[in-house]
Amino acid sequence: MDMEAEAHALGEEIEWFLDHLRVEKGASEHTTLAYHNDLEKAAFFFHKLGLTAWRELAAQQLMQYESSLGPKIARTTAQRRLSALRSFLKFLKKNGEGPSTDLPSTGGFKKAKSLPKALPMEQMLALLGIPDLSKPNGIRDRALLELIYGAGLRVSEAVGLEMSNLALEERSVLIHGKRGKVRHVPLPGETVAWLERYLQDGRPHLAKRANNRVLLSDHGLILLRQTAYDILEKYAKRAGLPDGTSPHTLRHTYAVHLLKGGADLRAVQELLGHESIATTQVYTQLDMEEVRAKYLKAHPRD
Repeated sequence: MDMEAEAHALGEEIEWFLDHLRVEKGASEHTTLAYHNDLEKAAFFFHKLGLTAWRELAAQQLMQYESSLGPKIARTTAQRRLSALRSFLKFLKKNGEGPSTDLPSTGGFKKAKSLPKALPMEQMLALLGIPDLSKPNGIRDRALLELIYGAGLRVSEAVGLEMSNLALEERSVLIHGKRGKVRHVPLPGETVAWLERYLQDGRPHLAKRANNRVLLSDHGLILLRQTAYDILEKYAKRAGLPDGTSPHTLRHTYAVHLLKGGADLRAVQELLGHESIATTQVYTQLDMEEVRAKYLKAHPRD
C-alpha cells in the first residue's frame, strides 16, 4: 500500500485475507496481486471517510464506495473491485471480524445484455421475399421465417413444431416451450396463408416417409436447429441485412413491432413464453429517441 494507506489499521485484515488466499486457497500470485490492488483502493477510500476498523463499516459508506465506481470506470473494472471487496468482507464475517451491514452486491455492474437491433419493416419484408417459391424447400424456408417472425417462436420451437400442434382454422399454434411451459400463440393471417401453402405445395414434395414435424429438411428428415440458422444467414446476406442477423433478431423484431403497434407488455410476455416480465422488458427495449418523440407528441403540454 502507499504510505498513507499503510499507516491506517485497515491494512492488517487485508494482509490476513491475502495470506488466506495464498495458503488455504492456493491462489496464484497474479490473483493475489489483483485482490491486493483492488482492496488497497477500497481501504484508502474508506480511510478517507474516517473508517478505522472494518467491523465499523456502515451501509452508507458502502453506498458511497459503489457510487465512486461510476461511469468514469469501466464496468468490468467496477464489478471486479466490488467483487473483491465482497469476498474480503465475507471472509471477515466468517471469522467474526466483519461489519454487521449486508455484503455489497455486484449485480449492478454486470455486463448489459447485448440486444439485437430490430429490423425495420422494409428490411423484414426484403428478407421474407428472398426464398425461391418455385421450389418446395423455398416455400418451406418462407414458412420457417413466418413462424419465427410471424409468431415470435424460438428457432428450437419452430423446428420442433409438430403437425398436431397446428390449428390453422383457429389461426393459432400450440407451443411447448422451455421447462415444459405450454402456450397458445395466435397467427397473423399472412403467416397462416404461408403455412397453408407450404403444407399443400412444399411439404408433400419434401416428405419421403412418415414424419410428424411440420418443417422437414431437403431430404424429408427433421430440420435441424443449425440448418435453420444457416438458412437465415444465407437469406440475410442476400437481402443485404446487417452481419449477425439471426433467428433471435427476427424474434426480437416480432416483439418490438408488436409493442410499437400498441400491444400490452404482459401480452407480449405471454406470446414470447417468458416466465418473468423483467425478461420481456429487456428483450423488447424500444429506441429511446422514438419513445421520446412519441412522448413529446402525446404530452398535452408539449
